[in-house]
Amino acid sequence: MADKYGPAFTIRIGVHRALVVSDWKLAKHLSTVHDVHISTRPKFRAAKHLGYDYIMFAFSPYGPYWRHMRKLTSTELLSTRRLEQLKGIRVAEIETSVKELYKVWTKRFYLGENKKSDHSGQVLVEMKKWFGDITFNVFLQMVVGKRYFGTRAVGDEKQGRRCQKALRDFFNFLGVFVPADALPFLRRLDIGGYEKAMKEVAKEMDSLVEEWLQEHRLKKETKEEDFIDAMLSQIEGMDLNGFSADSVIKSTCMTLMAGGADTVTTMLTWVLSLMMNHPHVLKMAQEELDSVVGKERRVNESDIKNLAYLQAVVKETLRLYPAGPLGAPRIFTKDCTLSGFHIPNGTWLFINIWKIQRDPQVWSSPDEFKPERFTNSHKDYDVLGQDYELIPFGVGRRICPGTNFGLQMLHLVLANLLHSFELSNVSNREIDMTEKAGLTNVKATPLEILISPRLPSSLY
Repeated sequence: MADKYGPAFTIRIGVHRALVVSDWKLAKHLSTVHDVHISTRPKFRAAKHLGYDYIMFAFSPYGPYWRHMRKLTSTELLSTRRLEQLKGIRVAEIETSVKELYKVWTKRFYLGENKKSDHSGQVLVEMKKWFGDITFNVFLQMVVGKRYFGTRAVGDEKQGRRCQKALRDFFNFLGVFVPADALPFLRRLDIGGYEKAMKEVAKEMDSLVEEWLQEHRLKKETKEEDFIDAMLSQIEGMDLNGFSADSVIKSTCMTLMAGGADTVTTMLTWVLSLMMNHPHVLKMAQEELDSVVGKERRVNESDIKNLAYLQAVVKETLRLYPAGPLGAPRIFTKDCTLSGFHIPNGTWLFINIWKIQRDPQVWSSPDEFKPERFTNSHKDYDVLGQDYELIPFGVGRRICPGTNFGLQMLHLVLANLLHSFELSNVSNREIDMTEKAGLTNVKATPLEILISPRLPSSLY
């Protein structure tokens, strides 16, 4: 539609007018000149049922409550200081997960379990699940102080899978088209049964987070150890806009876990899929790791700044496969003018990130996977919302508050995986790159690859 109708066009979503912007210059103008006027969210059924009736700050309207919660999240929960304090969690989790993957290889190769090995010394592993478990464990430890999967599990794995499924359903329903969102007079009918299903998922998530919250209230220790501890200590005396403290804490925890774990898992899956379909990129990334890190020790977080090609691979993946191709919808709260056209108050806004990041006027061969562009022609571009040609995490006041932590996870998990294992496709087949429709562009099929160790056994 952008190719046919141009860089900005309006569509009708039922009774709502929506503006779709597919040009980085227009996105920059909106996010600078009109940022305050496009920083609220339209009300839709998923945000009501899954977001505690819009208490969840990711979906709450722009105003004092949202500003308080955004500040709390950015300065206390996801600040550089706190992320540094929690560094041990992600480092230990990644190290443990790599060791567990090595054990899988050992059992299957030497013991022949499930007959998932071949004569080259490689075994078959489903990486989408591995990425999902590692990111879920990290975020759960940061937020709740638990680890459900693996040898260091603290809690019931069955409950962990239950929580993982609820979070996945949460994100699925956020991307579902509900007829009542377009035509409000249909609300009583619940066509498709989506609202009933949303309420069930919300109830499931609430019961899990409520249990964690009460566990923290009963703890005798006063030292802050995770995000719930931090929330309990920081939320006293805050203006919560009349909302209950429990609802605010639970909704914020759900935002951090659902948003963080889902998007990081999605991006790790895409970056590895792209590398497996471009073996020369995989080879160059591993050669860089061998040059910077060597094979006598493990990758450290301090190594990432010296892995320029690996960073370029991540940027190129974020360009081609942004986790939220259209971002989250916004709504104009004031009449605005864009390129001479009048945009009335109440118009929905979609920033077409996918199209902006494939603009042929900015990116040569825009549909090709070429990490090298970020080591030469576009080496100064970053993804932090200042270069509007590359905005995978959004722009303006509503930019993702977890960008820095998401990047830390992407680089560290990917570096450890590539450094620790040789990887190859099954029967030299290309990876299926089919996407699922939804708020996030999840890979539709599993990511099965063959692995074998590439480091001395003492490092595992």
